Amino acid sequence: MNIRLTVDGRVIEATLNGSAAARDFAALLPLTLDPDDFQQTERIADLPKRLSTADAPPAADPNAGDLAFYAPWGNLALFYRDGHRSPGLVILGRLDRGADTTHLARADQVRIDTV
Repeated sequence: MNIRLTVDGRVIEATLNGSAAARDFAALLPLTLDPDDFQQTERIADLPKRLSTADAPPAADPNAGDLAFYAPWGNLALFYRDGHRSPGLVILGRLDRGADTTHLARADQVRIDTV
């Protein structure tokens, strides 16, 4: 599924994978989030409900541009730098090729819509 992130007025295209968590996330859209920085690697924001982790691997190695759900906290993570392997992290999708992740590092507001 294709989605669009509007990050402080800049549009970034992304694609969700076919996981149960990604389908649950898509069902929440549209969303407007006010993310906080976490470990100078990702922007995080609480979601209105927890996503399914059925069939999800026990951990993930996030890369810059990944969109993920961190199950232990129930939040969305938007990675602008490569992260560390994290138990409970479920990759939902990623920014489309060529997308600039530097805007995520400073994002005060992110609107996420289906395309």
